[in-house]
This record gives sequence, C-alpha cells and structure tokens, in this order.
Amino acid sequence: MWPVTFADRLAAWADLRSRCQSLDLESALSTINAWWFTTPWQPYYLHWDDQPKWPDPWQLLSDNVYCDLARGLGIVYTVSLLDRADMADAELVLAEDGSNLVLVAKEKYILNWNKDLIVNNKPKVKIIRKLKQHQIK
Repeated sequence: MWPVTFADRLAAWADLRSRCQSLDLESALSTINAWWFTTPWQPYYLHWDDQPKWPDPWQLLSDNVYCDLARGLGIVYTVSLLDRADMADAELVLAEDGSNLVLVAKEKYILNWNKDLIVNNKPKVKIIRKLKQHQIK
C-alpha cells in the first residue's frame, strides 16, 4: 500500500534508495521500477512542454499525483540520487506511441514500461523526445 503521509512517503523513498545501493544493476532497477508502480496513478499530471515547471523529487512526493510521465520522472530522480556509475546514463524519453520510458545502461534496460518487469533489450520504439539524467537533476 502506498504511504499516506508525506513523511511516510519520504521515509519509504529513502528506504528504497538505501536498499538499491547494494543490489546488482538489474535487481536495483527492478526494485525501483516496481516501487514507482505502486504510486497512485492519475492521467495528465505532467506534460513534456512544461518541463521547466516540473516538480523536484520532494515536491513530486508531496503532490502525490503520478501520471506515466511523473512516474518516469520519479524513477529518474531515484536513479540520480543513487549516484551509481552503472546508472549514470539514465534517460527519460517520450516514445512515438506516447509512452514515457526510462532507459538505462546504454538503453539496455527499459523502465516504466510494465510494473512487473524491466525490459532487457534495445527499445524498438521511435523516440521523439529525450532528456538525459543530468538535464533533469
């Protein structure tokens, strides 16, 4: 169940990051992806054209509203704060089909695609917008 209070969400997010520090890359990415899929979903919270106004990670958790883009942004924030070399190339992308995906490890892993798994192959979708991790920090 998703934490009700902001303090509980912050604590749960800190625990997630702590657990992922010692995991291998694939396990850490799977854990991060699964955690963000537990968020309460609502369509059309964030839009790519409003990127300068996107919330920082703490505001995102405070707002507690997650469309596919917000969930992808949360995944990138999590990966960024882990500061692991094997995740340093994470990118948030908008695919032609409208999906908001997170690509990691030279696009080997795709997150925010499915709640139960991370896709372990190069994407076969056409990417129309892309933000690298350092552009979001």
